[in-house]
Amino acid sequence: MGAPRPRIAVFKFASCDGCQLQILNLEHELLALAERIDIVHFLEATSRVEDGPYDISFVEGSITTESDAQRIQDVREASRQLVTIGACATSGGIQHLRNLADAEEWKASVYPHPEHVAALATSTPISDHVSVDAELQGCPIEKGQLVQLIARALLGAVPELPGASVCMECKRQGNVCVVVTRGLPCMGPVTRAGCGALCPSLGRDCYACFGPSEQPNTSGQARLLASQGESPRRVAQRFRGINGQRREFRRIADRLEGRDG
Repeated sequence: MGAPRPRIAVFKFASCDGCQLQILNLEHELLALAERIDIVHFLEATSRVEDGPYDISFVEGSITTESDAQRIQDVREASRQLVTIGACATSGGIQHLRNLADAEEWKASVYPHPEHVAALATSTPISDHVSVDAELQGCPIEKGQLVQLIARALLGAVPELPGASVCMECKRQGNVCVVVTRGLPCMGPVTRAGCGALCPSLGRDCYACFGPSEQPNTSGQARLLASQGESPRRVAQRFRGINGQRREFRRIADRLEGRDG
């Protein structure tokens, strides 16, 4: 009898399920992985549900309810390694926009009986609640990065994820810069690589779905956007997007909107 295969679990919190679908989109790679791992909890793909402990738990989605806040504690306790995947899990996702408004007022404007909506006033990343061993940014995540992360995790190695900006990927692909040649408000200079410069390769501007790069020059990016005619409010909105709760983007957006005290 061989050694037991690592037990893998996938959990969902507040999200669109897009990052879980990226796992399923692995297709051929997933079949190869299935020979080396044992997926024991993944409700998007199977009704099989087994209790922990788990060797690796992948978590998609942000914390938006009291029950979520308790459930993630249980997941953490049952997991040897916990990896967050996607913008919702790593930064609070697009739903973090409610952190800037009166959540009760929003609920009352949408639902006839808002008292039945058990949502917190904020949407927060998983790392605000439990310790996280690795983060995979992106909306959705890039499946090649996921395969690399799983492979290294199974070997007990630290994942090697890109920290440079999308501009580096653009250069490697020989793209013509959309900022220089077309004056587009591209967020590539401050956005983490990993998407393969998908949007600039199609002639449009990057909108920062992979979150901030390592040590992003957000002030310089704000000045660049302002020089292109963007108002301070519009510049703040570009940082507020999918990953607006990440500290680097939140700080500059707060400053532009006069929320920094």
